[in-house]
Amino acid sequence: MNLLERVFGVKAKRHIDRYHIASVTHPEELELVEELPLEIRFVMSRKPERRAIFADLLARGFGIAIRTVDKTPEAILKAVDNISRYSQHNTIIPWLPNLLKEGSVPVFTEPDLVKAEKAGVNLNGDARLVMERRFEFKKIVLVDLHNVGVTHAEQTLMREVNEDLYPFSIDYIINRVLFDNAHTRTEIAQSIIKALLFVGPIAHGLEHYMSGIGKLFAASADDVLAETAELFALHGSGFPWKELAKRGWVLVPVFILATWGVLSVDSIIEQGQIALAGLVFGFSAVALSLTTAIQSIGMYHKSYKKQLSEKKLPEEKRGLWKLAFIQDFSNPARLGLFLGAFAAPVMAALVFTGFPHIVHNGWVLALLGSVESIVAGLTVFGAIRVNRYLFRRKIQRTIG
Repeated sequence: MNLLERVFGVKAKRHIDRYHIASVTHPEELELVEELPLEIRFVMSRKPERRAIFADLLARGFGIAIRTVDKTPEAILKAVDNISRYSQHNTIIPWLPNLLKEGSVPVFTEPDLVKAEKAGVNLNGDARLVMERRFEFKKIVLVDLHNVGVTHAEQTLMREVNEDLYPFSIDYIINRVLFDNAHTRTEIAQSIIKALLFVGPIAHGLEHYMSGIGKLFAASADDVLAETAELFALHGSGFPWKELAKRGWVLVPVFILATWGVLSVDSIIEQGQIALAGLVFGFSAVALSLTTAIQSIGMYHKSYKKQLSEKKLPEEKRGLWKLAFIQDFSNPARLGLFLGAFAAPVMAALVFTGFPHIVHNGWVLALLGSVESIVAGLTVFGAIRVNRYLFRRKIQRTIG
C-alpha cells in the first residue's frame, strides 16, 4: 500500500512496465549506417565482425531491437525504496550508483535485517533483484519474427552485446531510477501542486475586493501548498511525521515574516520604489520554499551522519554535506523549486518595474507567486530529455 492509499484511502493505479522498441529487421538496413539505432552502431563499432553476424541473423528471419524502458519497473522501484527505508536512513545516494555500477551491495546491519524481516522485506533479495534486472533499462534483444526459436549461442551473443553496452548506459540507468524514485515518492506532492491552478482566479477576485489581500493569497498559497507537498514527499521517503513536525519551529516565524513582507508591498509601491516592491513580493512568495530546502538538506545530512556512524559509507564518500545536497537535488522537482526560489524575486522586480500598471492584477500576482513551481515543472520536463541527450552524446563520441 503506498502513501496515497494510506493517507487518503485512494487506490492508486497500478501500471505494467512500459518500454519502447526501435528495431532492424532486414539485412539491407545495416548498410544505412546513419539511420541505424545508435546502440546497434555502437556495439558493431566495438567488434566489427558483429556486422556480419547481425546480417546473418536478419537474413534468417530475426529482428534486432533496442528495448528502452519509459519508466523504471515497479519491482525495482519497490526494491530501491525498501533498501532506502529499512537500512539507509531514507537515502539512495551513494549506495544505488555503487550497486548499479560496481555491484557493491549496501551494508545491512543485523538490526536492519530484523526490522525489514518484520515488515516482510528481504533486503538481500531486493539488492539482488536490482542487480539482476539492471540490463532491463536499455537492452539489445533478438526478436524471433518467425517463431523458429533462439538457440543458446544466440542468447550468449546477446548477453555479450549488452555487457558491452552497459558501461555506456550506466549513467542513463542511474538517472532513470533516481528520477522515477523521486516521482514515486512525490505522488501526493504533485497532486497538491496541481491545486495551484485555482490560485489565479481567487487572487484576482481578492485583490479587487481589498488591495493587498490578493497579493497575500497569491504569494502564500503557492508557498504553503509547496511546503505541504514537501512534507508529504519527505514522509513518502520514510521520514516520520514526528520528525517533520519539528520544522514548524522555524517555518511558522518565516511564514509570519513573509506575510508581513507581502502586506508591506502596497506601501512600498506608494513610495515609488517599484523594483523594491517586486523584490519584497518575490522573496516573500518563496520564503517557505527556501527555508524548507535548507531544512531538507539538513535532514539528509543527519541521515548520512547516522550512516557514517554505522560504517555504511565507503571511505571515499565522506563529504556529508555534499552527499546531502546531491541526495536532495537528485529529485529534479526539488532542484527546480530551489532554482525557482532564486528566480522569483528577480522576475517579480522586473515585472513590477516594466509593467507597473498590472501590479494589482491577481492573475499576474499568482503567476509571480508560482515561479518556483513553474521552474520545478520545467526542470522535471527537461531532466529526462537531458538524460537521453547525454547518453546519445556519449555513444556518438565513442563511435566517432
